[in-house]
Amino acid sequence: MPAPMTDVLSDVLRAVRLTGAVFFDFELTSPWVAEAPPSREIASKVMPGAQRVIEYHLIARGSCWAHAIGDEPILLREGDVIVFPQGDGHVLSSAPGMRAEPNLTMFARGSTALPFVYEIGGGGPERARVVCCFLGCDERPFNPLLSALPHTIHLSAAGNDATSGWLATLLHIAVRESGSARVGRDNILARMSELMFVEAVRRYLETLSPAQTGWLAGLRDPVVGQALAALHGEPAADWTVESLARAVAVSRSVLADRFAELIGQPPMHYLALWRMQLASRLLLEGEPVAQVASQVGYESEAAFSRAFKKLVGDAPASWRRANAARPAIPLHPSSVDGS
Repeated sequence: MPAPMTDVLSDVLRAVRLTGAVFFDFELTSPWVAEAPPSREIASKVMPGAQRVIEYHLIARGSCWAHAIGDEPILLREGDVIVFPQGDGHVLSSAPGMRAEPNLTMFARGSTALPFVYEIGGGGPERARVVCCFLGCDERPFNPLLSALPHTIHLSAAGNDATSGWLATLLHIAVRESGSARVGRDNILARMSELMFVEAVRRYLETLSPAQTGWLAGLRDPVVGQALAALHGEPAADWTVESLARAVAVSRSVLADRFAELIGQPPMHYLALWRMQLASRLLLEGEPVAQVASQVGYESEAAFSRAFKKLVGDAPASWRRANAARPAIPLHPSSVDGS
């Protein structure tokens, strides 16, 4: 039996090293505005070692407006979450249309314990509290989730359904921990950051229209979802389009057409890329190249090395040397600063 569909998402999140780390806690009084630059400009400051930094914001109290640069402002109310998966520069403000020069100094890492607390604004009567969170993850060699996400995800706290209740619970815990001095707080904040992002992805998945294409749309498709689960469940297996079609009980042509339509590439090309992502993790963990080759489904080290260089752009050993110099994604700032 293939693994459940949700396991595919979990599998990808593990393989791309999703890591929550940094929190900013803002106490705000009107009028106020905060503008964040594209995440690539601050990634090395807030999360050294992360190839991609994703930022999101929790409205812990009050309300505000938020938008990616170039988009229309969105009204956020208490309990809402907004995520910027593609790392766009964005603005949060007490009123729509406000802009400010990004303050890069606030992203400098120091020995201050989490969360980093700031009070900004004009001292007016309208007050808000916004908790800002950063996530790091790998985007190379292959992260199918990133390209499937939009520029902005807005999660509303309105409603009485189970998912809204779960979101409210996560928000409550994150806000409580960000204002506490309890032992283990940094680890709780890191895990909450990851959980909030996963919930955001799941909520976004539920909103996709039937006509939507992309990796996330493929997860919920009855044919492609089963195929992805089979490939992720046994990535080293000797898969062919024919054997994969048998595993999901459809014809070869139906599988090939549906997979390409939703995922944007043939099943075997997707498998080859996913194997390279798994291999990259094993290489960074110090596994010998020959052993990595076997674990991701290649009969010989030479065949694996050729495939890796073709798809990744570098030989396995060279890629490991180049990326070993990249610091590991820290769990929280004190793991780097030594505080």
